[in-house]
Amino acid sequence: MGQGTIKSYDVETRSGVIIDDAKNELFFDLESFRGSGLRELRLGQRVNYLLVGDPPRQKVRELQIVTM
Repeated sequence: MGQGTIKSYDVETRSGVIIDDAKNELFFDLESFRGSGLRELRLGQRVNYLLVGDPPRQKVRELQIVTM
């Protein structure tokens, strides 16, 4: 699993952008929330995610909030 920070998040479409630790932007959509139990995200929040597929068409799936 990768880890990154929420850069942007649209509450209506439940989509946004994660910045990974290598400073790459990863787009996520509604499908990324399936089975996660998450209802919303905040800017700056740390998340774990799974990348599926082959580059350059990889998709973010299985978003999880990083707990402290």
